Amino acid sequence: MHPKYVAIKKVEFFLQFSTRAGNSDIHFEFQGQLGCRVFKARVESRKMHDSTKIIRSTLTGVAAGEPLHVSPVFAAPYHTPGDPANSPYSYARSHNPTWTALERALGQMESGQFATGHADAGKSYRAAALVFASGMAACAAIFGAVLRPGDVAVLPENAYFAARVLMQNYFVKMGIILRLAPTVGEAQGEHLEGARLLWIETPSNPTMDVCDIAALCERAHLAGALVAVDNTTATPLGQRTLALGADFSVASDTKSMTGHSDILLGHVAARDRELLQKIEEWRTLMGGVLGPMEAWLALRSIATLPLRLERSCENAQRIAEYLATRTDVVQSVLYPGLPTHPGHVIAARQMNYFGAVLSFNLVDKAAAETFLDKAKLITEATSFGGTCTCAERRARWGGDAVPEGFIRLSAGLEHIDDLIADIAQALDSVL
Repeated sequence: MHPKYVAIKKVEFFLQFSTRAGNSDIHFEFQGQLGCRVFKARVESRKMHDSTKIIRSTLTGVAAGEPLHVSPVFAAPYHTPGDPANSPYSYARSHNPTWTALERALGQMESGQFATGHADAGKSYRAAALVFASGMAACAAIFGAVLRPGDVAVLPENAYFAARVLMQNYFVKMGIILRLAPTVGEAQGEHLEGARLLWIETPSNPTMDVCDIAALCERAHLAGALVAVDNTTATPLGQRTLALGADFSVASDTKSMTGHSDILLGHVAARDRELLQKIEEWRTLMGGVLGPMEAWLALRSIATLPLRLERSCENAQRIAEYLATRTDVVQSVLYPGLPTHPGHVIAARQMNYFGAVLSFNLVDKAAAETFLDKAKLITEATSFGGTCTCAERRARWGGDAVPEGFIRLSAGLEHIDDLIADIAQALDSVL
């Protein structure tokens, strides 16, 4: 305080800290009393970084003696006297306080400002999120809540295989019309006539194809279709799909979002509350709900997302660059962070991080299996986005149109020098 106020006997301040979702400005509101004079002031400071917003979103409100973080609430029924509408919680298939805290944090992460090129570029929007028992439960909720017999859904032909199988083996048999098209070149945009839903996945898993989200959203909306983007590989921190025009952002948060390879969950986010209400009704009726312990672990985990994602993406970039130098054994490297990637320019425009996942081709099945066997710091596992580096020969599952020597690798948090050295010796063993 300025020295001239030192003699004032009584100074009382009320400080309110708030973040306006979608604008990420830091606001300070002061209300104080200096002597008998009451005053108010409002100061707007610089924009808050995403990493700070994410970390602070996991904390509870300030209350003396209360813990900094929420605890898991284990309950099926809740006290619900009288009119159920007057109770915030009634039955655990519909809601849970631990979900509420997690969904609030995810909703803030999905909120922001519309991207350059959008009709509302620069304007803020607020998103809300719903959590599910898995990423596939989240995908199924969009399919089930949006599509009806006779509706047309346009999916990438290289979309995540489980989403494709779910659509082909179940929803198509219930009367949904499926159109498949490549991700690259915004080819899906040529199949939107009469469509109800456009499903985008970029970067695609596992082939790392990239498409222009904003351009496809514009074409889809002109055709009267809703747009959902599977944002699993990037996370909302790495790519804010709602800001690019998507109606739904969906992800398996089992991967990079929570990043410890110990829980299964997913989420759907949207700007439109009516659309999200349909998703919520599906979740309640179908029961694909998240347990409170998993919700609590997820909320704990996303506080470290900024650090984990930054480190894993840096490692992925360095690994991709090294693999690109090993033309003696590596046939191709697929990573949007490489300037040689066909979708690099688009990815650089719409992504904040290029992601932790990359893929590369070795000559055949034997070469890929030898590489994985000789690598000491690469765990052979089918998931991605965790703290440890893992990889697999993707063709072993049979669900993707990839060569036998195709390897998908998820960069972990190990020291990059150790990873490069280990990859080098494993590649040498293939020669």
